[in-house]
Amino acid sequence: MPESLLHGLAVLDLADDPGARAARILGDLGAAVVRVVPPTGDPLPHRDARAWNAGKDVRALAADSPELDALLAAADVVVDTPHARGVHVLDPGRAPHAVWVSITPFGLDGPRAHWRASDLGVMASSANMYCTGDPDRPPVRCTEPTAYAHTGPEAAFAALTALWTGTPQRVDVSMQEVVLVANMATPARYPQTGFRGARRGANIGRTREIWPTKDGYVSFGLRGGKARVPSLQRIAALAGLPERDWSEFNHNTASDEELREIEEAVAAYFARHTMQELYDLACETNLMLAPANSPREIYASAQLAARGFFGRVGDVERFPKAFVTIRSADGEAAPAGPAARPWPAPPGDRRPAPTPAAGGGRRAWDGLRILEFGSGAAGPIATRYFTEHGATVLRVESRSRPDFLRVYALGPGNPHGLEGAPMYDGLNVGKRNVTLNLKHPAAVEIVRRLVVEWADAVAENFAPRAMKGFGLDYDSLAASRPDLVMVSACLNGQTGPHKDYPGFGGQGAALSGYNALTGWPDREPVGPHGTITDSLAPRYVATALAAGLHYRRRTGRGVYLDVSQVETALYSLTPWLLDYEIDGVVRLRAGNHHEGARLHGVFPCADEDGVGDRWVAIACWDDTELARLEEIAGGDLAAWTSARTRAEVARTLQDAGIEAVPVQDNGDLHDDPQLAHRRHFEPHTHPFLGEGLYERNGFRLSGAPSSYDRAGPTLGQDNDWVLRDLLGYTAEEVDALVAAGALE
Repeated sequence: MPESLLHGLAVLDLADDPGARAARILGDLGAAVVRVVPPTGDPLPHRDARAWNAGKDVRALAADSPELDALLAAADVVVDTPHARGVHVLDPGRAPHAVWVSITPFGLDGPRAHWRASDLGVMASSANMYCTGDPDRPPVRCTEPTAYAHTGPEAAFAALTALWTGTPQRVDVSMQEVVLVANMATPARYPQTGFRGARRGANIGRTREIWPTKDGYVSFGLRGGKARVPSLQRIAALAGLPERDWSEFNHNTASDEELREIEEAVAAYFARHTMQELYDLACETNLMLAPANSPREIYASAQLAARGFFGRVGDVERFPKAFVTIRSADGEAAPAGPAARPWPAPPGDRRPAPTPAAGGGRRAWDGLRILEFGSGAAGPIATRYFTEHGATVLRVESRSRPDFLRVYALGPGNPHGLEGAPMYDGLNVGKRNVTLNLKHPAAVEIVRRLVVEWADAVAENFAPRAMKGFGLDYDSLAASRPDLVMVSACLNGQTGPHKDYPGFGGQGAALSGYNALTGWPDREPVGPHGTITDSLAPRYVATALAAGLHYRRRTGRGVYLDVSQVETALYSLTPWLLDYEIDGVVRLRAGNHHEGARLHGVFPCADEDGVGDRWVAIACWDDTELARLEEIAGGDLAAWTSARTRAEVARTLQDAGIEAVPVQDNGDLHDDPQLAHRRHFEPHTHPFLGEGLYERNGFRLSGAPSSYDRAGPTLGQDNDWVLRDLLGYTAEEVDALVAAGALE
């Protein structure tokens, strides 16, 4: 490829974490990034600075420096964190031509816009932390900052979304709203379910997810569904379980006695083997099992070595380089990863801005058309970002091979069958749906016509061999559509010795280290609620796809983007990995401890309206704040918080300049005045599930609205629109396709 995806883009980084992450992501995709810090020094801790400043030109400048004015004049994108400590807080009017991305804990306006919150407070506000940990202990955060991990790529996508409009924008990113997506649409259904959330330790739902081994832990889900049947059959044979029809197994409907019998046999088998022995078996037999890796196992990975995930950056031999592999139709690789790129020419000498794609009340991605294949969470969440901002996303499914989230919802409490799947509905809000049997040549021909005649991009998250088996892989499609932009997102990526290794978010969280980093040091790991990689990877997928679309608009060329779910998670843990690579330090789960804080934890509060399990997250970052807290609360902080409600504690301490945020559950989110102010929950009516709420994502644009047009799609609801309106088939031709089995 002649140049990187974001060649010529100038990004000015004024931010603390997570804005610094967002700027590096844009830099790794080809933008030139200048980071400006105050003369007093970089506010990022050393371990974070060496991770997120890679490839940047770092300059220490005063706020009134003429050099800073020149940088502002040339910048296409400015990223700041105006509520963070030790950063420049500038007037966006100094760069009126630019996209200015501001990242704050709760948004730029609203009743809690002024609140202090670090990763601890943001996680507390999101209901995700409430559901993470053991039921007999306080809610717990991941030792590495997952709120920042999610926000960095979403802010990068937000910048590219604003740039797509061709007009200056102020982008308002709320970290609280960003993290809510990690709850997998559960909070939106609270009015129907009344489920506030629960801490279940090493379990997901009714079944165990994390299992002890001879020398560590592995992730293995005892859950039903077509994709898991082979793994259930293999583990049953290995563990000596009685023969049964595992295709009929449903963890939601199995009795407690049945589940315990299965769990006891599986646990005994795992306890007899090491993590490596079990992982070798998993790779050999495609068993859906993954070790809870530390950096030692991650750096020894044959899969990561084969894909070149680690490479030299500066004087570091094994630096996590990039989260996406990029190539064109003729096989040329595009540069990605940290690289010093020249700052562009002065504004008057630069290429003209693109024609605005939005305006007059249009959403940013209005007119964009994406054809989507796959199932689960990681793929659909990625395209949902485009849907909220105006793109038309058409999902391809079939009744014989539906999204497994539909299958998971089957059971006696669901009268609507495959249409009664709340998680599927929530993660696919606003999309369209066509049912095609991709094993039939006529259905494949329909897809090819859609690619050539309608789609701007293709997104898929099947296992690597699936699209090629259908004849719908990138090389096949690009032969007739050379300017196609296509993204593939699966667990381990499209290449390497473990590319066919099966798994979902639970396995991704284990392989990438997030399980090992979450929980209490004296107990087994638990993993962040919602199998974190299912919500983390989609933001990188969306960002890569957006960068590919910018590349095509600039060059007229197509591009293929290969994103590994595990690699996006590892990329987000770059400081943790470099602790090991450079310093030889292995950091694991540490409860709510933070080595940079004077006090950092979660404390009990008084019951409210008969609801117990109430907590508040409190952090003090220096001796002055700690002394102020002791003056307010006395010598026994837990006793002081226990006698007060969360709101009382938070109000008192926030007014005193101390970070204090209620730990909210799913129900609390519906009473959160900040979320109400930002209209986070949006109502729509589903044909089967009825009236419901749907969650918006974490950013707003000053010059373009965002919303959804409809609830999640039913199977085949848009068949007529696709076949007759888009492709011009007659009624007789459609009937013939149905009779032949191409439509199902």
